[in-house]
Amino acid sequence: MKMKIVFIASLILVFSNFIEASDGMDVMHIAGKVLCQDCTQGWNEWVDGAKAIKGSIVSLTCLDERRRVIYYGSDLTDEAGIFDLIVNQTCHGKTIKPQNCFVRLVSSPDPVCNIATDFAGGKSGVKLHRPTVVYRDLLKYVLSPFYYTTPMCDEPNINDDDNLETNDDKYQNNY
Repeated sequence: MKMKIVFIASLILVFSNFIEASDGMDVMHIAGKVLCQDCTQGWNEWVDGAKAIKGSIVSLTCLDERRRVIYYGSDLTDEAGIFDLIVNQTCHGKTIKPQNCFVRLVSSPDPVCNIATDFAGGKSGVKLHRPTVVYRDLLKYVLSPFYYTTPMCDEPNINDDDNLETNDDKYQNNY
């Protein structure tokens, strides 16, 4: 029984130190990679042969408690397709909470590979959850790679806008 109490107390101490450490940092880093995945290749090339996209734009949007945008920033990827956003945790007198931020793909300069996919959430956006690195003055989130693909690999949108309007009219009076 004493061992359980000691174990639980040590877990509480570790997690409280982690929370205090992330609160005291002035900046946070958000890093990741943007790749092109071509579905016209064979399985092995498709899975392992993704190429980096230089000059792709990735954005970070942070919201306050009332879901209003308090920070928006973007970064270009380098030759290896890597981005590294560096953000002050205070913006216009408000503290940016990482759990209220999300990262997403904005654009690709590649004339062939320019359709954003939702592999790893790049198209819809990824919320920041747990930092990958917390060390001294470094708070860093390293995300899974985001992917673009070619127009040939894009799934068509099968939603019919006309049917959606008629469905809305049908349910309009059902409150």
